[in-house]
Formats: sequence, structure tokens, C-alpha cells
Amino acid sequence: MTFLTSSTSAKPALQQDLEILAVKPLLITTGEPAGIGMDIVLSLAAAGKFADFNQPIWVTADAQALAARAQRLVEQGAIATVPTWRVIAADNTEVDNAVNALTGGPSKQHKTSDVKNFEFTVINIQAASPVQAGVITVANAAMVAEQLSLAHKLAIEGKIAAIVTGPLQKSALIEADIRLVDGAMFSGHTEYFMQRSGCDKVVMMLANQAMKVALVTTHLPLSAVPAAITADNVRQTVQIVIDDMQQKFGIARPKILVCGLNPHAGEGGHLGMEEINIINPVLAEFRAQGVDISEAMPADTLFTPRHLETCDAVIAMYHDQGLPVLKSHGFGDTVNVTLGLPYIRTSVDHGTALDLAGSGKASATSLYQALLMAQMMAISS
Repeated sequence: MTFLTSSTSAKPALQQDLEILAVKPLLITTGEPAGIGMDIVLSLAAAGKFADFNQPIWVTADAQALAARAQRLVEQGAIATVPTWRVIAADNTEVDNAVNALTGGPSKQHKTSDVKNFEFTVINIQAASPVQAGVITVANAAMVAEQLSLAHKLAIEGKIAAIVTGPLQKSALIEADIRLVDGAMFSGHTEYFMQRSGCDKVVMMLANQAMKVALVTTHLPLSAVPAAITADNVRQTVQIVIDDMQQKFGIARPKILVCGLNPHAGEGGHLGMEEINIINPVLAEFRAQGVDISEAMPADTLFTPRHLETCDAVIAMYHDQGLPVLKSHGFGDTVNVTLGLPYIRTSVDHGTALDLAGSGKASATSLYQALLMAQMMAISS
């Protein structure tokens, strides 16, 4: 298994800051228990990769199912030994006690080395039915939702540094009638955390070592995209990208390139009017405020080395305009970041991979990168 290393820019801040900061954990939600969420956590732990973060790693999972999966991975030869972890209950008292053990309460500070004597901490959220690798059980969707609820609570209360989400099975939550705050059917992590946080809009960004790409629209049919490209939507997206590039990535004046909606960015109106009527007027507003942002550019020329090497982020109009290019430059080490939340949330760039669950063949590289990104953003915030 190959693991990417942390960026050199993040390391000095880590080594310096974690000596003086009260340490908050990075929280991983393992998501769907039948999928590879537990596998990739165990792979990183068994390889000693959690030690790279020099801060506590907390994991939401069914502790019994996690132990069974670890033993299976040992039998498969995927890991040499079962990693060590401690288990705490998913109730306020035990979690608060664990937080205070790290920070010493509201005033006293500790170094991570004073309290970390195991690879990670499991917050035990029990599944309703026995967990079988690769086999979805709708009855266990409730424990997946409970993981997200606890993660949000800990993040909004400032008890953790960031949320790093493993993959879930949307169909299982829908079949279990798990709903969002507004009553709509469950549609994903992004919408869940947005509504729980009371945000009107968040922005999906995917990032790897080659580029960062944010989206104006996300999971819409292509036929519905043009109607969703409104001035307000473009304006909100740009503002969220600017704010989080400054506040969570530590880039004071980000350089942003923006894709047009149409081929050739509309070819002066001959191939579409959205650039002239909607997108460029909004971008002009930001340039008038001193923001370093382009006009709408043809996507087929924007995504070239000459432009990418000088920009901090790209804003694409729709999902398959930006993400195929990004993933072609680093599928497997790409991180999903939700911008606009009041806390940090990163995620792996893959699904539950039910066919790989328990096989020992699942790559943990994306989870490792998501942890690195979450830690870097926590330090920059």
C-alpha cells in the first residue's frame, strides 16, 4: 500500500503549534459499516500512519464490528496485527471526559504525548443488526445517521478539530427513511451538515496536489444546470470560496479562475448568453472589490498547466465540468472539502466499495489525504 506524505508547508506549523495548543482530535466517521470505512481506518492504524498527525484520532464505529473486521483483515494478510484502540460510549459524559483528558479542561494545556497511548479512540455507536462485510442492512442506517449527528455536535461545540467522513450508502439511508432537517430525503453528507449548521449554502470543493476545484452546482441532471446558474448562486459560491481560502487555507489574496458554462465560454454570445448576462457581471463585482478573479474562461483552456500553475482555486459551473479533470490528475489522493460550514469537514473521494469490504484490497490513501487536509485547515483557521 502506498501512502502520500504530508505537505512540507504544513509540517513546521504542526511541529510548532501542537506543542502549545490544547489538542483537539480529528474525528473520522466510518459511515456504512458494510463498506470499507472500517477497513481503511484499520489499514492506516496498522501501518502506524496515525502517528504522523501527532494529535488524537477519534473514530465513530460499532466497536464489536470493528474488532471483527480487524481480525478478518489479519486473516487476509492485509494487516500484520490488530491495532490497539480504546472504546468510549457515545454519550455526553464519556465524550466530555475524554475531551477534558486531552485539554485538561478549559484552562490547562497538555501535549499529545501525555495522553496518547494507543492508535485511536473508538466512540462506540452500535449497529442494530450484525454487520456483514459487503452486505447492506437497512436496519443499520440509523447508526450511520447517529455518527453524523454526533460529529456535527462535537464540531459545532468546538470539541474536535475537524470531521473527516468515510463513505456511506445513500440508498440505505433513503430506504430507512432518514431525512434532512427540512424533511427531504437524505441526499448526502454535504446537505446534512449544511442543514444541521443552519447554512443557506455551502460549496463542494475537491482538492489534490494538482488543483482545487469548487462547484457552483453539484448533483444535478445536466438538463437542470443552466437554470441553476443564477447571479445569486454564482455570487454566493465565489464569496464562500474566497472566505474559506482565506480563513481555512490561510491564503490572504487567493487567485481564482472561473469556468464558463458554455463551450468557448459562450463565444461572445454565439454559443450561449449565460456568461454575458449572468456570470461575468458577478465576477466583475468581485474584481471591483480587488479580488483576483478571472472572467468566465473556456474550460478546455482553463485546465491547462499554464493557467493552473498560477491559481489557487478553480470554480466550475457543474460537477462533470471540473471533477473529471481533477480526478484524472490524482484519483485516490483527492479530498472532498465542504466550504462554508462553521467547522472543517473533509472526506474521502470514493464510495463504500462493498465488493472490497473485508478483502484487504481497499486503498486508504484518500483517507490519509483527507486527514492531512483537515489538519492543515485546522492549523490555518
